[in-house]
Amino acid sequence: MTKANKVLFITQEITPYVPETEMSLTGRHLPQAIQELGREIRTFMPKWGNINERRNQLHEVIRLSGMNLIIDDTDHPLIIKVASIQSARMQVYFIDNDDYFQNRLQATDENGVEYEDNDARTIFYARGVLETVKKLRWCPDIIHCHGWISALAPLYIKKAYKDEPSFRDAKIVFSLYEEDFKQPFHPDYPNKLLLKGVNKKDLAVLKAPIDYATLCKLAVEYSDGVVQQSLHVNPEILEYAKSIGKPVLEYQEPDAFAEACNSFYDLVAGEQQE
Repeated sequence: MTKANKVLFITQEITPYVPETEMSLTGRHLPQAIQELGREIRTFMPKWGNINERRNQLHEVIRLSGMNLIIDDTDHPLIIKVASIQSARMQVYFIDNDDYFQNRLQATDENGVEYEDNDARTIFYARGVLETVKKLRWCPDIIHCHGWISALAPLYIKKAYKDEPSFRDAKIVFSLYEEDFKQPFHPDYPNKLLLKGVNKKDLAVLKAPIDYATLCKLAVEYSDGVVQQSLHVNPEILEYAKSIGKPVLEYQEPDAFAEACNSFYDLVAGEQQE
């Protein structure tokens, strides 16, 4: 069996582009550690509006930009930007769009109010990443998703993109964090997710109200392994993962996490080491 050498990180936050949190620190240090352990990586995050493009030296990748993604019968241009974290020898791709990310913050606005279209942002981000990886003609063995913004990637990879060369052999890992959001998604959200290869039966777990736990259960259902990233996570989601037989990497102390995660990738890929 081919060793799972290529790891794609679909991440919500990476420091120094956004302030330090448990997730942004993981987004910064885990890909570097996995790369230093001998695997090839690619890393994606949204181009949140609080990212200073000039200071962080982001620039548009013209050959990857220019596609329109149709969400809720509206065309949304996909813009791809890139920057490098020199000290880590790590390149980060950013998914951008004027409506969803440019001049807007992360889950909430300046007053702490959650954006009403956070549901549509999850669709645009997941599809934007997958379309860009297709254009890169890169075939990851492991795809590791972090944060609510990445939660649709497992569904789309296993259903809408299952025959794409870039994804048909990939195994998916989803990390659970203590974070959540408060405002349930619009009841029409499942209808917005429908694509060729995705039907309503595939979305059975998305019962109203579509809150953070429900969205994460969808991600867990279509993942091949689950990581308890935070010491305290929603127990309902963790129990759901175990109840449907998903391998779970229990919480690890930060200094042991990269090695444990590296081994977990092999387990999920069917290569558990003796």
